[in-house]
Amino acid sequence: MIGGIARRRAPKAPMELLDAVLVTPERGIEGDCRGVIKPGGRGKRQVSLMERGDWAAAMAELGRDLPWQSRRANLLVDGLDLPQTPGALIRIGTVLMRITGECDPCVRMEAVAPGLEAALTPDWRGGALARVIEGGTIRVGDRMEIEEA
Repeated sequence: MIGGIARRRAPKAPMELLDAVLVTPERGIEGDCRGVIKPGGRGKRQVSLMERGDWAAAMAELGRDLPWQSRRANLLVDGLDLPQTPGALIRIGTVLMRITGECDPCVRMEAVAPGLEAALTPDWRGGALARVIEGGTIRVGDRMEIEEA
């Protein structure tokens, strides 16, 4: 299930929490700076997804309780283990996405909390990246399923 939706208008802009958002193959998360595929690009970073359990594990490791959007991911996933296999397909309502790879944490996470980059590093804890194949509207509470692993 989708536990949260967030976007950022520019690379270092604050995250904006949403209840619903349009997602398209051309623009990814509508209004998010990472969604538009650059000419000649592959769009492998259109959408970032993170499991709530992975964020909770990172917070427990740090002894902190920061909001999930501090990770700067677009979608917070509840109750589903994201596939750790590039090429896997995930469906959220009418939206179909293909996992393109791991969302490696970067040094920017250290500005959020010392040790956060390391806490998000093991076992895809930082999340997954995806490209949009079929668009639609995603809402908080929407069911998710893995179509192909």
